[in-house]
Amino acid sequence: MAVASNALIQVTPGLMIWTIVCFLITLYVLKRFAFGPIQKLIDERRERIRLALDEADEAREEARKLLAEHRKLIGQARGEAEDIRSVARHEAEAQLRRVKEEAEVDRQRRLEETKRQIDAETRRSLEAIRAEVADLSMIAAAKVTRGALDDKDQRRLIDEAIGELDFSVLERND
Repeated sequence: MAVASNALIQVTPGLMIWTIVCFLITLYVLKRFAFGPIQKLIDERRERIRLALDEADEAREEARKLLAEHRKLIGQARGEAEDIRSVARHEAEAQLRRVKEEAEVDRQRRLEETKRQIDAETRRSLEAIRAEVADLSMIAAAKVTRGALDDKDQRRLIDEAIGELDFSVLERND
């Protein structure tokens, strides 16, 4: 058997036992005072990470719900806005129809009033013409007859002549 030249490579049973004993004591101390707290810290950190992930998932789900609600509310708001625009459009159209109808009624009323005024003025003009014709006829009859008829007879003859005249032709020229 060859003897090892290096002391570290030589097998020494006493040193081996003491190395194992020191290793076991160190292992016990580490397990008791280091591995437990380190494992506890690792477990706590793992739990915090798991809780943070759970909270993130809950927050993500809540955000999805809020987004869905927001989209729903936007859709409702757009629908309500469209309803309001539709109602306003219908009201504007109805008001426009009312204004047109009122303008037409007012135009018809003014037209009727103008026609009545024209008819009244035509009647006054015809009466004035009749009176003027009667006066002119009396003057003409007086010159022709030179006193053969008295005023009463002249008036009666003129009224008969005027009654026979057709003034409806003048009235029809509207």
